[in-house]
Amino acid sequence: MHSRKFYRTTFIYEVLSEDEPVDNCLDLGTLREVTHYGDCVGRFGETRVNELTGKEAADALYEFGSEPGFFLLDDEGLPEDE
Repeated sequence: MHSRKFYRTTFIYEVLSEDEPVDNCLDLGTLREVTHYGDCVGRFGETRVNELTGKEAADALYEFGSEPGFFLLDDEGLPEDE
């Protein structure tokens, strides 16, 4: 068994806006512009950190549009070199 650790960190960013909600498809750079220089106000709310097993990390990489090889894992979450 390997001793590598993987984590999923979730940040909740709250935005106050008038008239219309903020588009949830904004990239982080645009969200920063809108809340720092635009018509909205934003702040970080809750932050959660969860430790993941290798298999959970492999599955999460697929969810994020990547693949387990990004962390040098196979589909089962095991190191590729084992």
